[in-house]
Amino acid sequence: MTALKSPSLIEQLTITLIGVFAFLQVYSIQAILPILIHDLNASEVQAGMMVGATVMGIALLSPFVGILSDRLGRKIFVVGALFLLSIPTALISISQSVHIISFWRFLQGIFVPGITVVLIAYIGEEYRHHLAKMMSLYVMGTVLGGFGGRFLVGHLNELIGWRYAYAVMAIFTLIGAIIVLKTLPKSQHFSQSGNWSSALTLLISHAKNRYVISACLLGACVLFSLVACFTFINLHLAQSPYLLSTSALANIFSIYLIGMVITPLSAKAIGRFGMVKTIIGAVSISVVGVLLTLSAPLWIIIFGLTLMSSGVFVTQSATISYIASHITKGRSLASGLYYMSYYGGGSIGAWLCGLVYMQGQWTYTVYTIIGVQLLALTVALMFMRQ
Repeated sequence: MTALKSPSLIEQLTITLIGVFAFLQVYSIQAILPILIHDLNASEVQAGMMVGATVMGIALLSPFVGILSDRLGRKIFVVGALFLLSIPTALISISQSVHIISFWRFLQGIFVPGITVVLIAYIGEEYRHHLAKMMSLYVMGTVLGGFGGRFLVGHLNELIGWRYAYAVMAIFTLIGAIIVLKTLPKSQHFSQSGNWSSALTLLISHAKNRYVISACLLGACVLFSLVACFTFINLHLAQSPYLLSTSALANIFSIYLIGMVITPLSAKAIGRFGMVKTIIGAVSISVVGVLLTLSAPLWIIIFGLTLMSSGVFVTQSATISYIASHITKGRSLASGLYYMSYYGGGSIGAWLCGLVYMQGQWTYTVYTIIGVQLLALTVALMFMRQ
């Protein structure tokens, strides 16, 4: 493989597959939260933290994995993280309490950045002349994985129960790791870097940069809203008058696939309106979508969820572009800080909205999400404009 040679079909499928397995486990538990609350006698807050634990693990490791990978290499990290990810996934199937499940979910999150953060660096090095194509395949894989995890666990729960479902998910991840080990080409353009002190100095510098700070605040608000919405809407729709089963809840996550269409279109919107205006418009659409979920008819709720998730996908794409356009040195470190804030916001959303849901059910949860989205609009209007 050379930088000028077009990536083979196997390479393209491998990059897509890595994206799938990186996110297959991250939100998989959302579709079965009503069942886990019943089986494990868990509260809504504990249910939220089973989701948030993985997100928090991703947040904590994201800024530092890139530094380690710069020293140790790319493929070894990606493959190793995939193998390790299968272990806590399997152990979830034999867990007897919500606290133990949350611990294994946290370990899942610890291993995910070894795939995601490192693969982005790998693509940039090995496919720099085909960057847009390979990155879009990776993003498509992450969308498929985010949907597939929820869909599979939800349907497998009804067929064989959630414990066996996670055993199957662990086997899938292990098979994926073996495939990637065999098919992902070794790095040809990796250059080892051992200057950790300069990397840490640059990391601290980014933490004081107003562009990075603005993007981090916005990212935290974005995933707060997404995780809170798609976690507690399951509890809402499992109750009367909807009484949806886990498989029906899993089917609703099909709207997540809209990200495969929205992400490419967001680039056109950014080119026409600019990053900040695109962000403002996308967040506004999300606010409308969340408000629609307060309606009674199920089809309006699903439409509202579609608008909400679409706005999030566009906001995420525009925010990443915002960082890339304003940061010229140490972009991977700036991205690491962004993802730490992004996933940190998601973890807080899972915990805080669990408390809110206990007090006021879905209505209060929607008000909380809208409050955070208004904060996102404030960040875009006041701090991201030139």
